[in-house]
Amino acid sequence: MASEVSTNGDMYSFGILMLEMLTGRRPTDDIFADEQNLHSFVKNSFPDNLLQILDPSLLPREVEATVEELNNVNLTPRVEKCLVSLFNTGLACSVESAKERMNMVDVTKELSKIRKAFPASKI
Repeated sequence: MASEVSTNGDMYSFGILMLEMLTGRRPTDDIFADEQNLHSFVKNSFPDNLLQILDPSLLPREVEATVEELNNVNLTPRVEKCLVSLFNTGLACSVESAKERMNMVDVTKELSKIRKAFPASKI
């Protein structure tokens, strides 16, 4: 967002990348007009409308649902908690104020905690 290269800019990019992977949307998607962007799209819908912002391809294959059916999908508490943690990290890294962004040390710690708490084989 600024013309100066910094680790704060890297953190912003990392946060946006996380949100892109979780939502399946790009920052340049046509739905982002006026003041809305990927960060605000997630922030405005999170955590109450998690399934509406989650990329449907991240749902288990047996849960594949159309947009209309998403209201009837129930994530296990473990999966939901894992997704909430990942979305929170993406949001914390992509806040507008560079001073308020998570730093890389904290991100690394948070991602390690998430990986230990939610091993892929148990989700």
